[in-house]
Amino acid sequence: MEKPYSASCDSNKAPILEVLYRTILPSDRRLLEIGSGTGQHAVYFAPKFPQLEWYPTDLSSNLSGMNLWFKEARIATIQKPTRLDVSKDDFPKLKFDVVFTANTLHIMHWKDCKSFMKLLGHRLREGSRAIFYGPFKYQGEFTSPSNAEFDLSLKAKDPLSGIRSFEDVNNNMIKNGFELIDDYEMPANNRTLVYQRLKFQKS
Repeated sequence: MEKPYSASCDSNKAPILEVLYRTILPSDRRLLEIGSGTGQHAVYFAPKFPQLEWYPTDLSSNLSGMNLWFKEARIATIQKPTRLDVSKDDFPKLKFDVVFTANTLHIMHWKDCKSFMKLLGHRLREGSRAIFYGPFKYQGEFTSPSNAEFDLSLKAKDPLSGIRSFEDVNNNMIKNGFELIDDYEMPANNRTLVYQRLKFQKS
């Protein structure tokens, strides 16, 4: 099997790293990556944060490809990749300080996005952070003509996919116990949203 390659991972890794440097704390110990894809992000980011155990996850179909990257890189802090479908599966039974995902929300169906955010609310403790990288709409408007075209191409493949509304994401994260602490403008008309888990409230 040939090692998979994502051009977008190569092009966005440096700007995402700058956000991770601002968001990941020296005291953080575990990061869960949702939708690790080829594994290129993990291979690039994990060595920059040697205090972190990096837990890559994805659908079963992507695990063998990313394993090729991990076996070649031999980075001790990258854990064995595991299957995780946010519509069906729970997170590994560990305490995670950070959950990171790139270019996944517009692929997932919206009901699965909501399941994912609900899971974040259940599993992350006070002070933990969730980081979402990708394109978003604001007040119903795309941030560029190219994003509008991208949304059409996504919906042509799957009518239930598409660029998500920032307001929808933000409202659901607030509902699940998070506050938005940063919204970074990124290259190529993307954004990085950083959320922090608030103190659990008794119902």
